[in-house]
Amino acid sequence: MEQYRTCFGGEADIYPAENPVGATVIICPGGGYCFLSDREGEPVARAFNRRGYGAVVLKYSLDTPPLGFRPLKELSWTVDQVRQGRFPSVSADRLFLCGFSAGGHLAASYGVYWNHEEAVGTCRRESGLEGIILGYPVISSGELGHKGSIKNMAGDDAVLRERFSLENQDLSQMPRTFIWNTFEDQKVPAANSILFAEKLFADGVSCEYHMFYKGLHGYSLATREVECQEEGVEADSHIAHWFDLCLEWMEKS
Repeated sequence: MEQYRTCFGGEADIYPAENPVGATVIICPGGGYCFLSDREGEPVARAFNRRGYGAVVLKYSLDTPPLGFRPLKELSWTVDQVRQGRFPSVSADRLFLCGFSAGGHLAASYGVYWNHEEAVGTCRRESGLEGIILGYPVISSGELGHKGSIKNMAGDDAVLRERFSLENQDLSQMPRTFIWNTFEDQKVPAANSILFAEKLFADGVSCEYHMFYKGLHGYSLATREVECQEEGVEADSHIAHWFDLCLEWMEKS
């Protein structure tokens, strides 16, 4: 594993693929924009590695909230570094984003704002993504959203709060999107994903959406490797199907 410092002091951890297929996934762990979940970082990277995908885990900086567009600029920087071949152990040919919970909000925000200078800074404003993968994402800043995440991003700034309510934005320039979540999620209600999938459909963007009938928040891969007794999250072979479904979707791009 290699490690690089990002433009705002975060870290990009690089995981080369086993038997590379010429594609890379940039992974954004969740954590309410106040910490980064280890369960949604390296284990997910290793799972993609085993299937031939290089992986980059972005440990975006979380200092001094409200964070505003800083995490998004870090993600934009990371995308740009991969595209320019600055991380030589992973491929620049086909690039995906993958985010969980608040990291899903970050990945989706890139899909919405990749061509907005105030959001991505001086990085090249071109999407160039094969697709975006969202696991139980935070989407809305409204009543159905995750209030802690939005507070850490926007504070009391009403304009920023609206910008970060992604279901209310123009999604017509989003890359194709894969979304999954669970019906029983009470931390980030399933309505977040439903609202986003509906808006993608309305704006003509290809979307594959799976909602599993049970399961709490934060399942990550839903394997034994990422069980969390404190959160009541145990391995679940049914929910774990999301990963193979996602790989099938990725391979059809």
